[in-house]
Amino acid sequence: GFTDHVAFGNEEWNPWDADEKNELAASQQRYEANLKMIKYARSHLEQTSLRVQIWGKAAIGLYLWQHIFGGHLEPADVTAQWREGSQKAGKTYFSFLTGPSVVPGYFSVEAEHVVLVLNGREPAKVAYATQWLRYAQTLMETREVQHVAVVLLGNEQCNNAWIQPYLKRNGGFVNLLFVTYDYAFVNEEDIFQWPLGVATYRSFPVVEPSWSMLHDPRSYLCNFLGTVYKNSSRETLIEILKQDGLDKLCWIAAREQWQPQETNASFKNYQDALLQSDLTLCPVGINTECYRIYEACSYGSLPIIEDVMTPGDCGNSSMYHHAPLQLLKTMGAPFIFIKNWKELPAILEKEKKMSLQEKIQRRKKLLEWYRNFKAWMRQKFINTLENAFLPSDKG
Repeated sequence: GFTDHVAFGNEEWNPWDADEKNELAASQQRYEANLKMIKYARSHLEQTSLRVQIWGKAAIGLYLWQHIFGGHLEPADVTAQWREGSQKAGKTYFSFLTGPSVVPGYFSVEAEHVVLVLNGREPAKVAYATQWLRYAQTLMETREVQHVAVVLLGNEQCNNAWIQPYLKRNGGFVNLLFVTYDYAFVNEEDIFQWPLGVATYRSFPVVEPSWSMLHDPRSYLCNFLGTVYKNSSRETLIEILKQDGLDKLCWIAAREQWQPQETNASFKNYQDALLQSDLTLCPVGINTECYRIYEACSYGSLPIIEDVMTPGDCGNSSMYHHAPLQLLKTMGAPFIFIKNWKELPAILEKEKKMSLQEKIQRRKKLLEWYRNFKAWMRQKFINTLENAFLPSDKG
C-alpha cells in the first residue's frame, strides 16, 4: 500500500530506518486525511451554512429558544435589558437576541436572514409589531437582510388579518409565518401552526424531569387553579366537582378575576399543584389552547382538555381538520379530550382505581411525548427555514 510505495520509491532507502519511514508515511497519511476533512468541512460549511438572527420581541420567543431549542441566554437574569444566545443546528447558525434594549436601529444586524418573534394579540401589541416589520422591510430594501420569517403570538380569536399584507404571497416581504392557535390560513407552505407553549412571560421554567416526578405517588387526583368567568364552562366544572365531593380529592383554587402578575408564592403554589396531581383540568378560556396544557406536560400531569371550539375565526385549515388543537392532535398528544365536564366524574372514578405503576407508565409516556414534540417542532422549524432560505441545488 501507501507506506511501501513511500519506502521503496525512495532511492536513498536504507533498511535500518524503514520503521521510521513507515511512521513518517503514516503520519503524512493522517495529515493529508485531516487536511481533506478540513477542506471538505470548509467547502461544506460555505455551501450549506445559513446564519439566522432571531429577534425575540414577544415572550413566546423564550419558549422557542429555551424550551424548543434548548438554548441558553446570557446573562441568566430574566430582568436584564439585553440577553443573547447562539447555537448551531442543522446547517444553520442561530443567534437569539431579546430584552427591552433590543430596539430597531440600535443593535447590529449580523445575519442576512432574520426571524422576528412578535405579539399580535391585541391592537397595542399589533402597533408595536408593525414598527418591527417596517424596520425589517427597510433592511430588506437596503439589501442588508435577504429573508424574513415571523413567529407570531396570534390573536386568541384568530383575528390576524393585519399580518396578511406583509406576506410575500400577498406582495409583502415575509417569507414564512409561524402562528399560534388554529389559524384557518395555515397551509404548511408559508403559514405554519406554532404551539402556544408555557407562560414564559411569567417565567415558567424549563423543567427537567426527575426520578421523584416520575415515581412518587401524588397527593391529588387533579388540579385546577384559575379564573372562573361568569356563565362559562368553568362554572359548570366547579359545580360538578362540588356535587360529588370530588373537589376534596383535587387541588382547586378558583378566583374570579384574572391576575397577570404572579407573586412568587402563587407561582410556587401553581407549580406544586402540577407536581402533586395526576391530572390537570384544562377548561376553555378565550381559546381552547392555553399555557396550562404545556405546563402540565412539563410536570408529567396529564391534561384533561375541554375539546370545544371557542367563538371567533379559529377553525379548520386546508391542511388540518381536527380543530381545535390541530397541531397537538396531529402530533398524537396522549391527552384526555372531553366534550363536556359531565364526563369528568367517570374519569376520576377510573383514576381512583389506577395503580401507581400504571400512573408511572402514563407519566413516562407523557414526558417522552412532550420531549419528542419539542424536538419535532425544532426540526420542522429548522428544515422550513433552510428549505426557504438556502439556495436550492436544482441548477
